[in-house]
Amino acid sequence: MTITQLKYVLAVAEHKNFTLAAEKCFVTQPTLSMQIQKVEEELDIQIFDRTKKPIQLTEIGLKIVNQSKNIVNEADRIQDIVDQQKGFIGGEFRLGIIPTIMPTLLPMFLNNFIKKYPKVKLIIEELNTNEIIEKLKNGHLDAAIAATPLEEEKIKEIVLYFEPFVAYVPENHQVFQKKEIEISDLNIDEILLLQDGHCFRDGILNLCKNQYQNEKNHFQIESGSFETLIKLADEGLGTTLLPYLHTLNLSEKDQLKLKHFVEPKPAREVSLIFPKNELKIHIIDALRTTISGVIKGAIAFQNVQIISPLQKK
Repeated sequence: MTITQLKYVLAVAEHKNFTLAAEKCFVTQPTLSMQIQKVEEELDIQIFDRTKKPIQLTEIGLKIVNQSKNIVNEADRIQDIVDQQKGFIGGEFRLGIIPTIMPTLLPMFLNNFIKKYPKVKLIIEELNTNEIIEKLKNGHLDAAIAATPLEEEKIKEIVLYFEPFVAYVPENHQVFQKKEIEISDLNIDEILLLQDGHCFRDGILNLCKNQYQNEKNHFQIESGSFETLIKLADEGLGTTLLPYLHTLNLSEKDQLKLKHFVEPKPAREVSLIFPKNELKIHIIDALRTTISGVIKGAIAFQNVQIISPLQKK
């Protein structure tokens, strides 16, 4: 059997459809089917149960797919070894970034990175944390930037920085006159949240999980953007929390409505995450060095309390 045949097996296992798998592999469906059949004949077993829809792995097929992932990854590592020996930093690199980090961090480092490493073709996707974890496990991402810790066994995390939460409080709010606020000053019923699926939202819920919740609240608003939450807060509909880097782009007028927390400041840990097989580690290291270089001047907070993005049930 060949590496190409194993890649075809992995594609069918992922998409559960021969036609779709063939499209993703840029081959015809008969070609892909024939190559997989050759593997099954060579091993004298059935990898897929074709009687079921969608197509399912057999018991032995599941074990073969898991081993195939290891073999394909190790084969890819050969090119990594050659590139590192030559000092070559280039090629395609697929990077995922969560939505609450992408708009602020990406403009800070992207230009520097592509100028310093022009032979790297960055393919960047905005994805939520669950999508990132799934794509890292399936080999569809080389690395990602997300809030951590994630406690995923097959994923390695390198901390880039700690980003404090900052409260955005309208002028008519009872804590507006305070220079600094405490977590106990927050009422979870008044906090405008991002939509479900954002780890920043889960971090806030964890931060405020012991605060009062009023089941008779007259309305509940969730939005996909911080800009909308800020406008709603300005209308007197509540307060919101922002990641520190996002506050740097606010107008001078809106800056006056920001309230920092007393130390230790609640914060999120932002990390570069990647599979533990460390494929393309030379590019990952280059990315980490570039981001660390630009972020030092933007975030100087040290005494922080890390709030997990994982919402405890």
